[in-house]
Amino acid sequence: MSEAPVVQRPVSAERIHPGGLDLLVVPPRARTGWRVLPARVGAMWAVELQKLRHDRTELYTRAVQPALWLLIFGETFTRIRAIPTGGIPYLDYLAPGIIAQSAMFIAIFYGIMIIWERDAGILTKLLVTPTPRSALITGKAFAAGVKALIQAVVVVVIAALLGVAMTWNPLRLLGVAVAVVLGSAFFSCLSMTIAGIVLTRDRLMGIGQAITMPLFFGSNALYPVAVMPGWLQAISKVNPLSYQVDALRGLLLGTHAHLALDYGVLALAAALGILSASSLLGRLAR
Repeated sequence: MSEAPVVQRPVSAERIHPGGLDLLVVPPRARTGWRVLPARVGAMWAVELQKLRHDRTELYTRAVQPALWLLIFGETFTRIRAIPTGGIPYLDYLAPGIIAQSAMFIAIFYGIMIIWERDAGILTKLLVTPTPRSALITGKAFAAGVKALIQAVVVVVIAALLGVAMTWNPLRLLGVAVAVVLGSAFFSCLSMTIAGIVLTRDRLMGIGQAITMPLFFGSNALYPVAVMPGWLQAISKVNPLSYQVDALRGLLLGTHAHLALDYGVLALAAALGILSASSLLGRLAR
């Protein structure tokens, strides 16, 4: 009489990997705290830049305005010498101001994009993820800074072709990049803050157009602070664009600048802008 075949018992998962079944019941603990924040900011930054890869038209069209400022306004006032610039050609004096202006014009309408994301349902999906709201805003703010940095490179090339005497020191150019990114981060957060208040693209567009020229003309981008009337000097002192222009002018042209103060104001303004926009992000998504 033959023996009954031996039935092999299935090997338990616990024998293969003790505690392995725990992963089927309890999900792994998510990373939290300061370690995950830079990763989330970087992810949002990369997502924003992917949009730029697929459509570069905005960069090309926005290069027209700074070129016109340098070619027409700069060349004309260089000839008539109506504005005191401390012995440097007016075109050289104007170039850093146009870099700051073009960066601001890109960033100041960034809130329109976040309203579009709200209308498309993208913002709601982002807010239900574990990503902190501050990381969402910071990623978008620094993506705006990178867009503005690309625009700044275009303006620098145009200025160099026109004969503007600028430094090519790598450390100074790195300082220029930091100033452009910080300034753009603030103005993009200002735009997203306004978006959280007005909630519609039409209102944001109107407010953005209303504040860009006062910010530009109320800074030292076109003329020294010393030639301004007293009330305009007071506005210039609280205008972050003035500190950005001062840093860019000192780094690119070698003029006297208060770099520690300039960077401090820009960093503080960017941080306050991120806090303000983050606090209103939930209201925008309702």
